Amino acid sequence: MPRPTLRSEFCDRVGVDYPVILAGMGPVAGTGDPVATGELVAAVSNAGGLGVLGGVSFSPDELREEIRKIRSLTDKPFGVDLLLAPNFLFPRGKELLPTAPNRDRLPKANLEAIARIAKDLDIDLKEAPGEEEVMGSWIEQGKSWAGSQVEVILEEGVPVFASGLGTPAPFAQELKANGVTILALVGTVHAAEQVAADGADYVVAQGTEAGGHTGRIGTLALLPQVIDAAAPTPVIAAGGIASGRALAGVLAVGAEAAWCGTAFLVSNEANQPDLQKDRILAAAAEDTIVTRLYSGKTMRNVSNLLIEAWEREGMAALPMGAQGALIRDLAYSIREAGRHELLMNAAGQTAGMLKERRPAAEILKEMVGEAAEILGGGLGQRVTASA
Repeated sequence: MPRPTLRSEFCDRVGVDYPVILAGMGPVAGTGDPVATGELVAAVSNAGGLGVLGGVSFSPDELREEIRKIRSLTDKPFGVDLLLAPNFLFPRGKELLPTAPNRDRLPKANLEAIARIAKDLDIDLKEAPGEEEVMGSWIEQGKSWAGSQVEVILEEGVPVFASGLGTPAPFAQELKANGVTILALVGTVHAAEQVAADGADYVVAQGTEAGGHTGRIGTLALLPQVIDAAAPTPVIAAGGIASGRALAGVLAVGAEAAWCGTAFLVSNEANQPDLQKDRILAAAAEDTIVTRLYSGKTMRNVSNLLIEAWEREGMAALPMGAQGALIRDLAYSIREAGRHELLMNAAGQTAGMLKERRPAAEILKEMVGEAAEILGGGLGQRVTASA
């Protein structure tokens, strides 16, 4: 059977066969490793899409090693996703960031809420061991965590860069000068206008259906508004795209490509524990919830008893960094107790349509084939139109 044809301007610019991008999914609960590691990135790129590495948690040396690993697995284009939120741009030294205070600097009321939650869930709350200075020991004076990672991207000649949070402005000029294509994720029209002005080559409009860090506006409401507001900067769609039908839909609206995460979370190559994959496969569409529990920012996860207990407290989350410090002891205690079902399990609302683990190439092939059939004639058999 011949390979389907499904191309857009994005494919021509980046050098891929299909307008499907692997979301650069970040760290797995309880580890520093991302879901989208080299194996998954290479699998998607080799299948004709654009694999994107979740690079945020890697030190520069680790990032360089993973990039070279990807190159050993594929000769196709790929990208790296980093977070450009303020706390990743802060110049790092030996001290913790102001947004990630020590335990004794956290609000008493928040600490008491965590203690109540632990008791309610029958978790013996223990103090987590001291953090290793992953960030700080290697960074030169005045250099930021994200900035040092970007240097590696430039040195290694990575063709695509994606900013998962924040604006690419601090690095856009240098990235463009080195021929790097810049993608920037947004959840609002205002943010789309900002990143387009700040140098993004493509704005990724992510609807609230998406897993992980996400906004409050649905994809089909957000996408056309971002297309209009960001013009002439082209737009990529994200959120709720895990089938060929959805892929065809966002291309029909005007997106140049689709940024897909949840669809690949249950792939064989995803660096995700079996329990997390199984919980996604078992989830219905309504079983995911947006919470600030894990990071301080809105994040869609498969719901669990910990999230439900946190939401019942009705307490505002601390800023990103500080919230992580707040739940650090609790997360450690949960892991020690073997209650892994309470850990972060990011997934989008499309979890309800995923039924089995499969190779990433098979997932991509099915999406592309179905979308090509719809756009190439299947839709015309169901709908007729005339101008």
